[in-house]
Amino acid sequence: MKQTYVIIGGAGGIGSAVCKELLQQGKAVIAGVRNPEIRDRANLIDGVDYREANAEDWDSLDDLFAGIVAENINLAGAALCVGSILLKPAHSTSIEEFDTVLSKNLYPAFGLIRSAGKVLAKTGGSIVLVSSAAAQQGLAHHEAISAAKAGVEGLVRSAAATYAPKGLRVNCVAPGLVRTGLAERIISNPNALRTSEKMHALGRIGEPGEVARAIAWLLNEDQSWVTGQSIGVDGGLSELVAVG
Repeated sequence: MKQTYVIIGGAGGIGSAVCKELLQQGKAVIAGVRNPEIRDRANLIDGVDYREANAEDWDSLDDLFAGIVAENINLAGAALCVGSILLKPAHSTSIEEFDTVLSKNLYPAFGLIRSAGKVLAKTGGSIVLVSSAAAQQGLAHHEAISAAKAGVEGLVRSAAATYAPKGLRVNCVAPGLVRTGLAERIISNPNALRTSEKMHALGRIGEPGEVARAIAWLLNEDQSWVTGQSIGVDGGLSELVAVG
């Protein structure tokens, strides 16, 4: 029976790239997406099993994984590829905005660990979350997203310790700025894009496939001795000082 991986947010920029990468590796892929994305057939990938799932609704995630168990699918891992960007200093951020950042970044991460863990703690496997270089590097106007993503990284380490005896690995990737729809407001502004490129030591922003390959690598059972890690896929943003 083919190994199957669940990608929550599988219709997004990075999520779609992960789905394609896994398909190329001969894996079966279930993409958990919101209903409007399922109806937009133009953006769907042949060979991916799209199912409705709301990453912000833990009951919805529970239902998705319960269905997978009921169908006796050989679940080998899951990844979360959803999130948001809010660039504001703390004093300009409302409690509603902060709650939104948490609900789109930290709560889905916890929800996936919770729902997928019920299944994978019995069989072993891999869970991969997405953090951000902003969780490691102090970036101006990133207070809300830095707080949320730092929470994701703390969650990864704790969950990795909890589930290690069960053979379930938990890791995350931490990208810099990536060319996706989520970042459109930044990359569509030439001045903002140039500034962002200069912040990355490699002199450019990332592409979805570059992050997707790291996620797929962590999901793969060949990485059976890798857990509790946050791997920077960020053009050097979190560790290096850009020159020039």
